[in-house]
Formats: sequence, C-alpha cells, structure tokens
Amino acid sequence: CDDYFFIKHRGERRGVGGIFFDDLESSSKDDLFQFVQSCAKAVVPCYIPIVNKHKNDSFSPEEKLWQQLRRGRYVEFNLVYDRGTKFGLATPGSRIESILMSLPLTARYVFVTE
Repeated sequence: CDDYFFIKHRGERRGVGGIFFDDLESSSKDDLFQFVQSCAKAVVPCYIPIVNKHKNDSFSPEEKLWQQLRRGRYVEFNLVYDRGTKFGLATPGSRIESILMSLPLTARYVFVTE
C-alpha cells in the first residue's frame, strides 16, 4: 500500500499501510478467491471489536480538523493518481457520478501542515 498510495507532490503516503493487490495474478480463479477470503477472515475479526469500541466516540475540534485534512489527501490522491479513477474519467460515456461517489462530502486542503 505504501508504494501505491503515495502522494508525490506532497512527498507523503496516504495511509497507514496494509495490502494492495490490484495486479495479483494467478491462473486459478479459485486460488484468487481463496486469497481474498483469507484476507477478509484475518481482518474482520480484528477490526469489528475496534469499531464496536469506538463507534460512539465523539471528536474534538482538533481531531475533526485532522479528519478533514486526511479526507483532503484522499481526494487529492484519487483525482491525481488513482488508476481506477483516472481510467473511469478517461472512458467515453462513463458515469462521472459513479466514479466520484467515493469522495467525502467534506474535506480540507492545506498544503503546509505541521
């Protein structure tokens, strides 16, 4: 993930790591499906308790600002670098609404942040 989700014009990575397998190759669809299933089976049991623990937490103004900045980085990455978004926008007759529907409703754009 760190290699793909890199915002070159900012010199920073967009996320906190993970796996990314857009270019995963195998001659067997069953092997690919088993791989995806094993990833989900590994992540979901760990992630659900975290969500349940924090789902009702409120945000401080500082945390909300940080969230907005991270959302801005997401928008920048998607519009400038993401292969799927670029492909969709370059495809004649594509539904722009469908391509951009993952963008957050609110975001903040600040170039220099400490």
